[in-house]
Amino acid sequence: MFSKEEALQIKKDFWIEFAKEYPREWLLYNTKIKDVTLKFYVDNKMAQVSMNIECKDDEKRKIYFEKMESLKTILHEEHLPDAVFEKDFYLPSGKLISKIWVETDGVCVNNKATWPKIFDFFNEKMSAFEYFFYEYQDYISDLEINT
Repeated sequence: MFSKEEALQIKKDFWIEFAKEYPREWLLYNTKIKDVTLKFYVDNKMAQVSMNIECKDDEKRKIYFEKMESLKTILHEEHLPDAVFEKDFYLPSGKLISKIWVETDGVCVNNKATWPKIFDFFNEKMSAFEYFFYEYQDYISDLEINT
């Protein structure tokens, strides 16, 4: 078991090592769509790459999600066959978002031996998410275009 300070240092070291292994600028919050972000997540059980739709306006969130659902076949067949779509996803804080994600289990941020697997997973899956997003960004961002 790690102290809080040790756990924080391990996470900091993890992200530093990931940046060294894959030194590039990721899209993440720079989607140019205010309420749509791409995210990395890792804990002691799994690693995850996701697209989060976090609109304050619930109707707007639903429209963005419906647009993503209309592209689901393309995402699955050409980019991320294991992507999971969830229209109503509750964050631990209780906030309701829509989320599309892929994950891998059997990894642990506190176990440095699993870091290479996490790094490769992050690189492969986030690159696929980014490629897909760039390809369909205009369609996703235009709320006037119906799904």
